[in-house]
Amino acid sequence: MASAIRKSSADPGGGLLKRGDLFDIILIQLKGGGARAPSHADCLRLREVKRRYRAREIVLFQWRKAESAEFFVLGRDLQWIPASSKEIFG
Repeated sequence: MASAIRKSSADPGGGLLKRGDLFDIILIQLKGGGARAPSHADCLRLREVKRRYRAREIVLFQWRKAESAEFFVLGRDLQWIPASSKEIFG
């Protein structure tokens, strides 16, 4: 598993913190070639990691050499939903 961390552009609220003081965390599961998709148990573990670190999203990136590269986000029902890089990373 990998992670992406970037400055959050959201207003943090309150008076002490400024825009850009906080981070967005995105968990990324990389799968390439013929690797199988994460199992149901894997998805449960990923969701727990998301909760513990307060990550914004869980992303699956699948690629097949010279064939395809796709992003998916883990939905509430533990199903992988197709997404674009722009939807995920802005």
